[in-house]
Amino acid sequence: MTQAAAAPGTRVVDFAEALSERYLAYALSTITARSLPDVRDGLKPVQRRLLYAMRELKLNPEAGFKKCARVVGDVIGKYHPHGDVAVYDTLVRLAQDFAVRYPLVSGQGNFGNIDGDNAAAMRYTEARLTEVAAALLEGIDEDAVDFRATYDGEDHEPVVLPANFPNLLANGATGIAVGLATSIPPHNVAELCDALTHLLNDPKASVEELVEHVPGPDLPTGGVLIEAPDAVLEAYRTGRGGFRLRARWQVEQLSRGQFQIVVTEIPYQVQKSRLIEKIAELLQARKLALLADVRDESAEDLRLVLEPKSRGVDPDLLMEMLFRKTDLETRVSLNMNLLNAENVPGVMNLKQVLQAFLDHRVVVLRRRTSHRLEQIAKRLEVLGGYLVAYLNLDEVIRIIREEDEPKRVMMKRFKISEAQAEAILNMRLRSLRRLEEEVIRAEHAALEKEQAELKKLLGGRQRQKTRVGRELAALKERFGADTSLGRRRTEIGAPVVPLDVPVEALVEREPITVVCSAKGWLRAIRGHAADNVTVRYKDGDRERFRFHAETTDKLVLFATNGRFYTLGADRLQGGRGFGEPVKLMVELGNGHDVIALFIHRPGRRLIVAAADGRGFFVEEDEVIAQTRTGKQVLNVAKGFEAQVCAVAEGDMVAVIGTNRRLLVFPADEVPTMARGRSVILQRYREAGLSDVSVFDSEDGLSWRTGAGVRTEPAFEPWVGKRAAAGRLPPKGFPKSNRFG
Repeated sequence: MTQAAAAPGTRVVDFAEALSERYLAYALSTITARSLPDVRDGLKPVQRRLLYAMRELKLNPEAGFKKCARVVGDVIGKYHPHGDVAVYDTLVRLAQDFAVRYPLVSGQGNFGNIDGDNAAAMRYTEARLTEVAAALLEGIDEDAVDFRATYDGEDHEPVVLPANFPNLLANGATGIAVGLATSIPPHNVAELCDALTHLLNDPKASVEELVEHVPGPDLPTGGVLIEAPDAVLEAYRTGRGGFRLRARWQVEQLSRGQFQIVVTEIPYQVQKSRLIEKIAELLQARKLALLADVRDESAEDLRLVLEPKSRGVDPDLLMEMLFRKTDLETRVSLNMNLLNAENVPGVMNLKQVLQAFLDHRVVVLRRRTSHRLEQIAKRLEVLGGYLVAYLNLDEVIRIIREEDEPKRVMMKRFKISEAQAEAILNMRLRSLRRLEEEVIRAEHAALEKEQAELKKLLGGRQRQKTRVGRELAALKERFGADTSLGRRRTEIGAPVVPLDVPVEALVEREPITVVCSAKGWLRAIRGHAADNVTVRYKDGDRERFRFHAETTDKLVLFATNGRFYTLGADRLQGGRGFGEPVKLMVELGNGHDVIALFIHRPGRRLIVAAADGRGFFVEEDEVIAQTRTGKQVLNVAKGFEAQVCAVAEGDMVAVIGTNRRLLVFPADEVPTMARGRSVILQRYREAGLSDVSVFDSEDGLSWRTGAGVRTEPAFEPWVGKRAAAGRLPPKGFPKSNRFG
């Protein structure tokens, strides 16, 4: 197709070229005039225009408040041709003490809160400047900075503020432009003043030396900085990086050994209400096994209460889970992409940012000094004319009374300038007093002295550095660490070593009392206070086992078939009813019963024995079964069943048979095996094994009676070789022929 002919007076351009040019213009406009802050005063254009407009409205710190709607109207009408919502949002953020470290606007009314609630409409709120904002504007009427025409050409606005305050790093900045972004967290102004003073005295100072004065951000909402020092240094050296920040928390002890965790500070820019919602969602989804509830008890101070599942929960493990899954731990980014003094964007490191502020302060000092010298020169010129008039008072009066053009005559007669002649003509008669002459001479002398000092200042680089240093010292005293506003809020903590959260900690852990009947009905009663609870059994049944456990425990069963079975305590039914038969929980088999039931404790040793008197030691870790069918450990002879399973802790073994014969022998005569039939513990003719006990020879042989536990320290008469027949037990030994 041929290109259509262009209409007369129009210009034909390539579409791609035109689009590229216009997009580039838009990108540059966004970068330089909207989104990126200036490295000198740390402000974006809308913020700078807002502060300047408030100053023009006389909203100084000592003045009264005015409606925010009035301020916003002036800003968008004179300086910032954009929507009122954007301007008001900027004003609100500069007034929120949880958003900026050193507020630039003092608000009266509802300016939002840390929960994320919005501020009231601008017709309801009022504002004025703070002392920090006044420091940023200090000297703006003294030709300290350049001005440019506003968008409509009817007024002028400052290109940058004088900034007698390191606002960029003190309050931080955020902004997203086209292809560029800025993210700078707030810092402590006292630390910044120390770093600036160090750099002022040593221009060759390294970033490492400056980081010793600025160890990390100081955020409005506090918290604990846990980033490694090497990572912090690298972030400040390159101008890019991030900082890990955690909430501040403490444990509050309650009665009966209970406790709760109280969060008093949350990370920067985290909405408290959204944080609580997230924790509640995780609780509902059962993803926080150690946490029972979360409550917001905040008033003026933040107070977030976390209630653990039980008093046995480790607070560190609970908080580690919350740090991993919620915004109680966040990462604050650092990206110092800024506009330099030539309005060129680029990434700067900590030293470059601080040096740019110092250079700006020197420029402001020189311009203010030059401006003051011009004022002094003008005033000295006027005062010189006054002194000429006092020396020639009669002649001056005569010329004024008689001459038609007294100004020209005086200029020619006394060789004075037009400004001096005009000042003489404008003098009041009362100024002709002798006292007034003395005042003028004193003022003239003082101005000459000040002029000499300012000329020395303007001509001496070292004097300028000294003056800037004094300004930094005064700034630190005004807003620094000795004031409530300047004290560090974010703690510089040590890097946190990640905790390994065991799988068991993720399971709900509750105390229970396990009860098992003689016929193998198993149940769990909640709590450990169930020792005296009356439990109902089926007719002809009775209690066999009762002990304390927790829902996270593993239970080990040993049956008459010589097999071990394993099941979780969390599988047990509640205390109501008769419970559940063991035979439905594991494949026990017909005709077999439970001999032993206990909580699995890794590392222990057990002794197992059959009714024919054969047995051996086995490691408890080896008997854990992974299936319902269990694990065969003790092979029993035909016609006999497994009889005993006991914990083996000691150096002596005691065996008693149904024939009431007791035998004691050293434990090292019994082998340790994984499975088998093993060795004879005690030999019988027409009897069988009744019970086995392993004890420490120093403690003596013990057994349980109706009156308590009895111990026989002199057990030597019953000591013999393994597989012997034994002899009658001591008097008082239970008729049941069992040790316990």
